[in-house]
Amino acid sequence: MSIATQVPKGFDAENADNFEDIEKQFAVKCVQHMETYWSILEKVKGSALRLTKIDDDIIEHLKKDFPEFDPAATIDENEMKSKSGKERWRNFMMAYEKKVDDYNFGTMLRTNAKFEYGQKETIFVPRMQFYAVEIARNRAGLNDWIYEEAQKQKASA
Repeated sequence: MSIATQVPKGFDAENADNFEDIEKQFAVKCVQHMETYWSILEKVKGSALRLTKIDDDIIEHLKKDFPEFDPAATIDENEMKSKSGKERWRNFMMAYEKKVDDYNFGTMLRTNAKFEYGQKETIFVPRMQFYAVEIARNRAGLNDWIYEEAQKQKASA
C-alpha cells in the first residue's frame, strides 16, 4: 500500500503533530533508498540501468517539459524549489500519480552527478524528481564513474 493511501481523510499536514518516531522511520527509508541506489550503481553501470518500467516515457517528458535541463549541471535547489520551479515540477510529477509507486515520497538526490552523496551535495526531493534526474544522468553516462571506481577498488583489494 502506498503512503498516499494511508493519509486519513481531512488530515491537515500544516497543523499536524510532529511525531518523532514517524520522522525517524521516514529518515530511515530515505537513507535505505539512497544506500540501495548507490550500491546498485557500484554493481551496474548507470548507462545500463533502468530505474522504472517507463524510463523512456519519463526522459521524453523531461525533455519536453524542461528543455533547458542539463544532466551534467549542478542542480540549483533554490530554482527547483522556487514558486515557479515547484509549479513546473508539480505539473510534471502529477502525470505519474497513478503510474509510479511512491512518486511523491521524499528521496535524497545528489546535486551533481560528479559527487557522492554528502551533506552539502544532497537535497531532499520527491521520488519523481529523483527518477527524472537520475534517468537523464544514467542515459548520459554520468553515473558510470561510480561503477568504474568500485571495480578499481575491487581489483586492488
